[in-house]
Amino acid sequence: QVQLVESGGGLVQPGGSLRLSCAASGFTFSNYYMNWYRQAPGKGLAWVSGIRSGGSTGYADSVKGRFTISTDNAKNTLYLQMNSLKPEDTAVYYCANGIWGYSGTSRGQGTQVTVSS
Repeated sequence: QVQLVESGGGLVQPGGSLRLSCAASGFTFSNYYMNWYRQAPGKGLAWVSGIRSGGSTGYADSVKGRFTISTDNAKNTLYLQMNSLKPEDTAVYYCANGIWGYSGTSRGQGTQVTVSS
């Protein structure tokens, strides 16, 4: 069955960096539109970034220029490089194999990112 396992979260100071990983299995990873979402405390799920099978990428305005999404199809792994982190980036980050809310889309258990001094 589909499995998505996020890792790499943690506590970081403002201005710092983290790299999130999402290990995928149970589906043909390279064929899917992979996405990162996040949920901040007391808020709903928000789209962060996505990468299509052809390699085209998209970013929410709030992270554009600071975050970079990428994949390693040989390892079936999705990444999110997060630089210049801000306190408002604090959230649980999830990866999903599609657009969340669409039938058949799965997501992982999430990884906590906390940006604080």
